[in-house]
Amino acid sequence: MSPELISILVLVVVFVIATTRSVNMGALAFAAAFGVGTLVADLDADGIFAGFPGDLFVVLVGVTYLFAIARANGTTDWLVHAAVRLVRGRVALIPWVMFALTGALTAIGAVSPAAVAIVAPIALSFATRYSISPLLMGTMVVHGAQAGGFSPISIYGSIVNGIVEREKLPGSEIGLFLASLVANLLIAAVLFAVLGGRKLWARGAVAPEDGGVPGKGGTGSTGTGADTNAGTGAGTGGTAPAAVAVRPDQETGGAEGTGIRLTPARIATLVALVALVVAVLGFDLDAGLTAVTLAVVLSTAWPDDSRRAVGEIAWSTVLLICGVLTYVGVLEEMGTITWAGEGVGGIGVPLLAAVLLCYIGAIVSAFASSVGIMGALIPLAVPFLAQGEIGAVGMVAALAVSATVVDVSPFSTNGALVLAAAPDVDRDRFFRQLMIYGGIVVAAVPVLAWLVLVVPGFG
Repeated sequence: MSPELISILVLVVVFVIATTRSVNMGALAFAAAFGVGTLVADLDADGIFAGFPGDLFVVLVGVTYLFAIARANGTTDWLVHAAVRLVRGRVALIPWVMFALTGALTAIGAVSPAAVAIVAPIALSFATRYSISPLLMGTMVVHGAQAGGFSPISIYGSIVNGIVEREKLPGSEIGLFLASLVANLLIAAVLFAVLGGRKLWARGAVAPEDGGVPGKGGTGSTGTGADTNAGTGAGTGGTAPAAVAVRPDQETGGAEGTGIRLTPARIATLVALVALVVAVLGFDLDAGLTAVTLAVVLSTAWPDDSRRAVGEIAWSTVLLICGVLTYVGVLEEMGTITWAGEGVGGIGVPLLAAVLLCYIGAIVSAFASSVGIMGALIPLAVPFLAQGEIGAVGMVAALAVSATVVDVSPFSTNGALVLAAAPDVDRDRFFRQLMIYGGIVVAAVPVLAWLVLVVPGFG
């Protein structure tokens, strides 16, 4: 048995044990990385740790730390109320606002994980407050980021168009952008319909001042959506949020019209959140390091509000994601991914090779870098694209869509950020929901992208 096949079988065993024995998959993956890396790939400790996602570790810790402080001092409550007021109380519009916001951020140049890191904590806090399915809200944020991710001036778009130009393939910057935009928009519409969006419309408008308290604004008797305490994503069977005691810093109909006063701590936190956006988008600073720095500043100024924030960092999620990605790094180091791609690329039937490459892109991207896998697979497609039987524009677009829509997987950076950012949910259950949904996307989207973009022969 080849080392590459052994490494794939070990990954399957990790999944089986994690799902049947309720063991943290990240811990299992670290053990698998040690065993396979040492015994099969002949790697030393440095070679194994080379795959540890240090940048993602800092992003997960930093962003969840900063937003834990924002939740503790009531800043996220203020933002939620402000958002409801912005859409005139139409809670059903908020998932689409979050979709559009992340899409706009990536379209103008934000890296997709950075946009998700900024928007997801606010979106999921809103979902908790108004009993919206966290699965709906989280996936709308991720698909929004991918909808704008291939604009001609975006990071992803620039990289993929650069690869196409380097490989001397026909390309269409607008076609690539529209393919991703339409695909993610259609998926978002289906998710909205399936995960409780229609019942959100039926609620009508809520009053921003009442915060969804039963008996006010029409939300008490018609509350729908997920039961956020249980982490369900079904979009049904939930109840309206329970009434909360009014704190001294709350009021009904203050100057802001949101029901919650702006205190010095909240103003400073809002400034910190704006600074995070400016630092990441304007100066290309690392989102994780910036968030940690801002969190430390806020903790120093208001230690009482921040005392419990470190404990609210999603440590189990950090372990899970970092462990799995470390094992994927071992797979990349020993050439398993290249081995699979070259095997598919050598198939003599171009259309079959095309759909298999789309599936490889989707499966690998669910655990690794989306752009990285496209950078590896597009050159592998060059030999059969040169035969003229497959349109290059359609093939590149299909690979781009297949490799990025799967970022809802909890093992990808975006999915991990959504999982870590969700407050007051059963994380194990939410993780399983994201994993199941990610599996559905991996199974369905590549073949659909192939049918729509490759089979007609675009380009």
